[in-house]
Amino acid sequence: MTRVRRLNDSFDTGLVWFRRDLRSADHAALYYALKHCERVWCMFVFDTTILQPLVDTWQARHPDTEPQDRRIEFILASLGQLDEALRAKGGGLIVLYGDPADLVPKLAAELGVEAVFVNHDYEPVAIARDEAVREQLSDASRQMLTFKDQVIFERDEVLTGQNKPFTVFTPYKNAWLKQLNAFDLKPYPVDTYAKHLAAVPRKLDRKLPTLKQLGFAPSNLAELELPTGMSGAQQLLDDFKTRIDSYADRRDFPAAKGPSYLSFHLRFGTVSIRTLARLAHEMSLQPDGKGSSTWLSELIWRDFYFMILSHHPRLASGASFKEEYDRLRWERGSHADEAFAAWCDGRTGYPLVDAAMLQLNRTGYMHNRLRMVTASFLVKDLGVDWRLGERYFAEQLNDFDFSANNGGWQWAASTGCDAQPYFRIFNPVTQSEKFDAEGRFIKRYLPQLAKVPAKWIHAPWQAGAERLAEFDVVLGKDYPAPIVDHAEARQRTLARFGK
Repeated sequence: MTRVRRLNDSFDTGLVWFRRDLRSADHAALYYALKHCERVWCMFVFDTTILQPLVDTWQARHPDTEPQDRRIEFILASLGQLDEALRAKGGGLIVLYGDPADLVPKLAAELGVEAVFVNHDYEPVAIARDEAVREQLSDASRQMLTFKDQVIFERDEVLTGQNKPFTVFTPYKNAWLKQLNAFDLKPYPVDTYAKHLAAVPRKLDRKLPTLKQLGFAPSNLAELELPTGMSGAQQLLDDFKTRIDSYADRRDFPAAKGPSYLSFHLRFGTVSIRTLARLAHEMSLQPDGKGSSTWLSELIWRDFYFMILSHHPRLASGASFKEEYDRLRWERGSHADEAFAAWCDGRTGYPLVDAAMLQLNRTGYMHNRLRMVTASFLVKDLGVDWRLGERYFAEQLNDFDFSANNGGWQWAASTGCDAQPYFRIFNPVTQSEKFDAEGRFIKRYLPQLAKVPAKWIHAPWQAGAERLAEFDVVLGKDYPAPIVDHAEARQRTLARFGK
């Protein structure tokens, strides 16, 4: 569905189901519900079909500790702000726990609403969930109305001259920019119709659940000082506005404050994509708009990957975009298992790779350049199936989004659309020399290498044991020796691809 300009139906009562859109402003479903209903309630479901696998995965990896997940804490904090904002307008948030396929139709019946309003989701599992809800609502003579909200352009809005979906980013981007107009970036004026918000019924007016009630223990989210909710998104955006002109020049250097750091917020919708794209587009038209233009390209990549997943849902089942690469033979056995474990733990002996993995494990964030470097290393240096890395990132990333994560991994593995060619294999040492020349990022996460000078920090083994001893480093004790020879691994990768 394209962005709706007119909705003809009107209703006495409606229900807005929040999912990955945790804000009270510039919200498509909320806007249409308020505009077309006399009374509107709002709800959120802590989905046990999502939460339980998170618990299971944690317990499999950390059997002796309570489950932790920064994303659940972020959602909980963001819901607090959303509820407060809705109550200030006369409404509030009904928060439930369980399977939404059961709870949404049940609440709709309890409230007697005529329609449930939601924003589109694009992952196959979410689409199936929404269809199950729609069916039950329809059986009870209720409607489910869905709206585009988390992208600027979706599935069939940007097509080739032959009316087919793009598979290469640059022509897609060019067509995206050509099609863009002011209406696509216009915010939804939710406050205009806020008087239609209905207060939470007393019997449903409960406090938000605690982390413990959801089955989780506190993570280190508070220590990371990552601002949450709508106010947190605005705080980060205000800061980025002061740096956006230098984005193109600084974004590839992990030790620099270059990125917007808004991906966590964009993932859970505490800020709208229209707000970000509008800023990027307006500033890209300025004489010094290189930084904004580059950032806009990153936002367009997001639309691109959503579009790819929508046209190729088989990707969610682990298929390679380029089907011929499903026949690739990856490394197997205990050696591959040990290599994968070393990669996960940051024990490969390549400092930039290890520092990046430690950043991910400790903070849930990884710099975008390092996502490419670490993915390339796993697939093309260690010969490990990209799907294992994709799954690990899915478990660890605060901003995990299936379409972008899958697209990035297949790009690095050369199995995807618009993929990095098989013969382009990132050299982890030269990447380190280029993007962390002084080793500032490396030393932040590998303090045992703090005394190693820039000349040797990128490949410590090249310094030799005697020189390393001067820097208080013994390979194999203080820091691992490299687990693979990059030049030899490159030849194995070329052979794997049959070239």
